Amino acid sequence: MKEPRPCSIADTLALVGEKYALLVLREVFLGVRRFDRIARNTGAPRDVLTARLRRLVDAGILEKAAYSERPPRFEYRPTDAGRDLHPVLLTLMAWGDRYLNAEPPTVVEHSCGAPLSPVVVCAHCGGQAPTDSLTPHVRAPGWTTAGPAGA
Repeated sequence: MKEPRPCSIADTLALVGEKYALLVLREVFLGVRRFDRIARNTGAPRDVLTARLRRLVDAGILEKAAYSERPPRFEYRPTDAGRDLHPVLLTLMAWGDRYLNAEPPTVVEHSCGAPLSPVVVCAHCGGQAPTDSLTPHVRAPGWTTAGPAGA
């Protein structure tokens, strides 16, 4: 089998691209940070949830913080890396609201009081970044936008 294209999307999906991993992050961003409530709200089997939480902690996306010593109990909080995933979840939610749900199950409001509509903007100029304004430059050795060089 030939090696697939080197890709940050694939690397990210290897960490958070599983349903329950993303649902755990949803719950944490909604303020639900304790195992039992995360399990209830995601519907994840306890063993699966334990594995996803461990992976998110090991990857530095979440951190465990004790909230009880007797018995030992922990809650899960986003790290800086975890907080940087929040816009990704908001964009996934907006897509689902637009294409999968007649009525959004949850609406996120901005501090101005209006419903949030996430957009991708250029960090340099602040302009919106629709697909037709973007040009990929492949930096992985031996690869072009079409695939392996010379293939």
